[in-house]
Amino acid sequence: MHKPVRKAVIAAAGFGTRFLPQTKAMPKEMLPLVDKPIIQHVVEELCHAGITDIVIVTGYHKRTIEDHFDKANSDLLSNLKASQKYQLIETVKSIAEMANFAYIRQKGPIGNGSPILDAAHYIGDEPFIYSYADDFIDSSPPRFKQLVDVYNQTGYSVISCIEDDSPHGYSSYAYVEGQAVNDKLINIKRIVEKPGSSKAAPSSLASVGGYVFNPKIIDYLQQQAVKRTSAKGELTLQTSMQDMIEDGQLVYGLKLNGTFYDTGNPLSYLKTVFDLALKRDELGHELKAYLRQKL
Repeated sequence: MHKPVRKAVIAAAGFGTRFLPQTKAMPKEMLPLVDKPIIQHVVEELCHAGITDIVIVTGYHKRTIEDHFDKANSDLLSNLKASQKYQLIETVKSIAEMANFAYIRQKGPIGNGSPILDAAHYIGDEPFIYSYADDFIDSSPPRFKQLVDVYNQTGYSVISCIEDDSPHGYSSYAYVEGQAVNDKLINIKRIVEKPGSSKAAPSSLASVGGYVFNPKIIDYLQQQAVKRTSAKGELTLQTSMQDMIEDGQLVYGLKLNGTFYDTGNPLSYLKTVFDLALKRDELGHELKAYLRQKL
């Protein structure tokens, strides 16, 4: 019987340099997608998958993330009550009640594996979800729910994958190859980080944000940290996953049908805002008409 997946780690320590000067004082994860910050979309999806405890690994200027998931400010509640905005009162109160939140400052070598090591004492010997704070996949069922279902069936690590045969994808994501288990699941044999081109990639199946890990990944990251720190290299998640695979540990790739939203640069962020706004009943019609007029 597998332990339930009830914990999650969100990496949110980046500087957001592509959004400067906006991100000089405000984390990019708090940029609004209409009326919710990016990171709240990720948290809501985690909670939908049954996650109850979330640790957010942050950097030096991320206090606003903690404030957002804290109890609502009494002055704000008083103002909403005086304005008789009772629905908004319930909305802001519910944010702090979505999960148990903890916060850790990132330490150690740079790389996408460091947040997991920073949160290792919190994870313990339980499986966990690892996610980035600035991307998500709009899919049905939701991405994390699908990943958790696969883990519950197999007990092995499983990662989110999408078909992406674009130059941007080959320069931005890891690509995987392996043996098909069914039409959605593959047993990964090789992971190539940012191959740069279709010729160098093992397939057109990209590994994007969102992972459910067996806690064994922590041992491999710790081993890599010893080697990489001395060589001043990055601590990469993909390297440790490949080490796991070569040691006989199974890692599955789950092909997801849906829209991948990466808000890590201004253009992709704007596309995400427009996509989500167009889906809103109270905004979509008028926004569509406005865009047609402008174009």
